[in-house]
Amino acid sequence: MLLEGKTAIVAGMGPGLGRDVALLFAEHGANLVIGARRRERCDAIADEVRARGGKVETVTLDVTSADDCAAAVEAARDAYGGRVDVLVNNAFQEGDFALFEEADFDSWRSTMDVNLWGTLQMTRAVVPTMKDQGGGRVVMINSMSAWRHQPRFAAYTISKAALESATRMLAVELGPHGIRVNGVHPGYIWGDSVKLYFQFLAADRGVTPEQVYEDVAGETCLKYLPPSAEIAGSVLFMASDLAGPVTGQSLGVNAGHWIH
Repeated sequence: MLLEGKTAIVAGMGPGLGRDVALLFAEHGANLVIGARRRERCDAIADEVRARGGKVETVTLDVTSADDCAAAVEAARDAYGGRVDVLVNNAFQEGDFALFEEADFDSWRSTMDVNLWGTLQMTRAVVPTMKDQGGGRVVMINSMSAWRHQPRFAAYTISKAALESATRMLAVELGPHGIRVNGVHPGYIWGDSVKLYFQFLAADRGVTPEQVYEDVAGETCLKYLPPSAEIAGSVLFMASDLAGPVTGQSLGVNAGHWIH
């Protein structure tokens, strides 16, 4: 019960990592507020949390909206006694996969608006509460792409690299208030979306999806691609007292695909 009695907001809720973070946090005693642009997705995950005995509220949350961010914090405060102990920033946009010379910079700005500015906006919304209560924990869901530079990933990579720098700056500025800020950097997260991507690559290359998996997993030190449930464990660590002295850090959780 590493988060017993703690209030946690998880911003960005999907069927993979967002869901698994919510379920694991609830298992460890957290009182949850989960939000995403699609409220119905949050409601479905909330049903799972409640079925396991957890406490959860859902909100419609677009991190590019200051009003939505403020409302998420107020929902947590109203539901759970005025506290917000943990914020997990999981909202993201994957970018348009355009080469630099061909890119539509308005599209790139949209990616940056979510991955950097929206994440910072959501973080700033919780800071007054965390300061008043004497501390808190912010976990940025970043990416191996902040370190590993590949063609056509520029919009996503640039936004995530900026987020890594921002994570360190926030750790410096918010540390005196007892607020820890850290980043978790997954690589490929084995799940439905990656399976579909590997099927596309397999068809393009004239090989099987299993061969694509073996090729990609073979690039990692541990020779496998971790599922989102394993990534969630690292998020739990950063949110818990086990990481009490840890701030401003970037934790690679990619099976050694890229060692930074």
